[in-house]
Amino acid sequence: MEKINQKYFMLINSFAHQNHLVDMLGLFLGEFMPYAFIAIEVCLYFFGSKKKESVLAFEAMLIGLGVNQIIGLFYFHNRPFMDHLGILLHKHAPDSSFPSDHTTFMLSIAFLFLFCKRTRNLSYILILLGFIGGFARVFEGVHYPFDIIGGIITGLIGAVTVFIFKTKLEPINNFIVKSIKGFKR
Repeated sequence: MEKINQKYFMLINSFAHQNHLVDMLGLFLGEFMPYAFIAIEVCLYFFGSKKKESVLAFEAMLIGLGVNQIIGLFYFHNRPFMDHLGILLHKHAPDSSFPSDHTTFMLSIAFLFLFCKRTRNLSYILILLGFIGGFARVFEGVHYPFDIIGGIITGLIGAVTVFIFKTKLEPINNFIVKSIKGFKR
C-alpha cells in the first residue's frame, strides 16, 4: 500500500516547480481553501437564513478533526518530505500526515451541507472545492494521496455523526443561535 501511496504522490507532486503560476495556484488552493469554507459558513450564518445548517456544519468539522486527533494518538505517518520524496513548495512542521486536517475540515462541512436540503446545491460545489484543496496539499508536497482519502473519510464520519444526532443537538444549537443573536445587539 505504501508503494502505491508514494507512486501517486510522485505523480501528482511531479507537476510542482514546472510553472511558477501553477505553483502559486497550488499553494493558494492547498493553504487557503479552508478559509473560503469559513467565509461561506459565516455568510450563511450571519447573512443568510441557514443558521442551523451552519452550526451543524461547524459541529461536524469539530467531530471530524477530533477523530483525526484520536487517530494521531495511535498512528503516526511521515509526511512525504520526511521520507525525502518529491518537491516541497513551503515549509511544514514534521508532524503526522494522516489523515489530512485540511481535507477533513473542508469535507466535513461540505458533506454536512449535502445532508441538509437547504444547502444541498451548495454542497456539490464545496465537495468539489474540498477535493481540489485536498489534492493541492499533495501537489505542494505536504501530504500523500492516502492522507487525503483519510481526510475524506473522517470528514464524512464527522458529518454523518452530527446528522444522526442532529435532533439531540437541537437544544444546544438553538441556544447557540439565540446566544449569538443576543450578542449581536
